[in-house]
Amino acid sequence: MNNIRLIFIFSLFIFCTSCAKKEVNESIIKENDIELQMIEAYKEGIKELKRGDVLFAAKKFNEAEVLFPQSDYAPKAALMAAYAYYSQNYYGDAIAELDRFIRIYPNHINIDYAEYLLGLSYYEQIIDEKKDLQSIDKAKDIFLGVVNKYPKTDFAVDAKFKLDSIYETLASKEIYIGRYYFDKKKWISAINRFRTVTDKYDTTIYTEEALHRLVEIYYIIGLEEEAKKYAYILGYNYRSSEWYERSYSIFDKMYEKNIINNKDELNNSIIKKFKSLIK
Repeated sequence: MNNIRLIFIFSLFIFCTSCAKKEVNESIIKENDIELQMIEAYKEGIKELKRGDVLFAAKKFNEAEVLFPQSDYAPKAALMAAYAYYSQNYYGDAIAELDRFIRIYPNHINIDYAEYLLGLSYYEQIIDEKKDLQSIDKAKDIFLGVVNKYPKTDFAVDAKFKLDSIYETLASKEIYIGRYYFDKKKWISAINRFRTVTDKYDTTIYTEEALHRLVEIYYIIGLEEEAKKYAYILGYNYRSSEWYERSYSIFDKMYEKNIINNKDELNNSIIKKFKSLIK
């Protein structure tokens, strides 16, 4: 009786073990099958990207990521979907993909590229500095992050060039608005705009004009010492500039005016003395 029980238990153990092995084998086969499907979808995405059908390529990359999210291919596929959209100027879709990539894979080896590409996706949308301020600000903030977080990468080098271009754009906007206020004789508003250029965008080509405008305004409103201060800064840094020549001419006219006034005062005093003598 005991032997029969032992044989039954042993048979049950063998049965359970074989079932477990079968389940493991089926799981491995299923996983391998899914991985093969994922790789096939990824390869198809690459093929369509090369053919120029970026929308279908992005779809295949997304499919590859969803099929096997725990695979090393998943983040790569997500990033390729973003690049596919970016390559044909679908910037809104690229930004959505990149925002999701950065949120889901913050420690991925290519996170620096993802952030750089996100900055480019905003940067490429800048057409008019008066209308595309949101894109300008977003691109600026993202590129600053790339420069600070990944300073030794090629992405940081290019981000610096892009930032220089962005600062030129922002400075030109301030100059444009400053000129408007200048023409309307709204001196304080104009000063604020030109000061923004000299304080925040002093490496741009618009700094010289901003300094000259400040010389003009302060001279017009009677703050000659302030006018001289900005004229000195302009002359020290941009002595050969046409804007310095214009500022210099302002003080030159003031000097000529003072000479004329002094001559008039001298002539008046001489006439007074002469009149006193002949009385």
